[in-house]
Amino acid sequence: MSGSQVIQSQPTSGAIAAPPTFPAVGGTWMYASGILLVALIGTNVLLRIRIQNMGKQLKFENFKSKELKKKLKLALKTITQMEQNPDLLHSRDFNLDYLRMRMAEDTFNFAILNNIKIRIKETIAIALRPKQVDTGVVGIASAGRQIDETFDVVYTPTEGGPGCEKRVLFRVQIRLVKLPTQASSQTIQQLIDCVEAFLSPNAEDDYWQPTIQGRLAHMEWDQKAKPTPLLVLEQMQDGSNVTFRTKKRQSPSLKSGRLPLLPNAP
Repeated sequence: MSGSQVIQSQPTSGAIAAPPTFPAVGGTWMYASGILLVALIGTNVLLRIRIQNMGKQLKFENFKSKELKKKLKLALKTITQMEQNPDLLHSRDFNLDYLRMRMAEDTFNFAILNNIKIRIKETIAIALRPKQVDTGVVGIASAGRQIDETFDVVYTPTEGGPGCEKRVLFRVQIRLVKLPTQASSQTIQQLIDCVEAFLSPNAEDDYWQPTIQGRLAHMEWDQKAKPTPLLVLEQMQDGSNVTFRTKKRQSPSLKSGRLPLLPNAP
């Protein structure tokens, strides 16, 4: 065929394009699942350890609570037995009678009053300091504060020997309202004067009435405090600068008022 031409296809230059490749996802998910599994196992182990520790602590607290209840019952039983002990029923009166006789001695009187002065200055002075919540802009107390402090009056027996320790002779409880109208040093001095006049066996003023910060005060031996006597000094809240007539006592007693003098021997 002369007129016909044979057309031959020639191969095109260049390589055939390869299909796109995607990164392997299965390996990443396996790594993430493994890490999550390890984290869950670790969290479970830590949680179990904490639960066990809390269980042990709870058992220990329950044991302590039971032991404290036993000690409380034993203490209440012991206190009840002591209060019903006939040897201690009148011990307070005996202690007050002993204190009345010894306060007539100058050396003993000086030692006890000096001890009281020191304890009042140490204990009450701290309680009278204004707190930040009670102070105003310039640091001065703007309102009255309740003061309720109790301290021990100790004494070393002279016949106990060189190794004898100090013993509590009686306790003093002071209740008052600290007013911002008076300095703390003046209030402390008034407290010292009240206690000193109350315990003085040589006082001649039968109409003496304690006053603190311009208000009347009440002093007495607490009838319920046994066996250690408790002297209560409480500031009254009924007005200020109140005066009234006090009847002269015919028979001095230790239950209220100052310590009376011993009767003279015939």
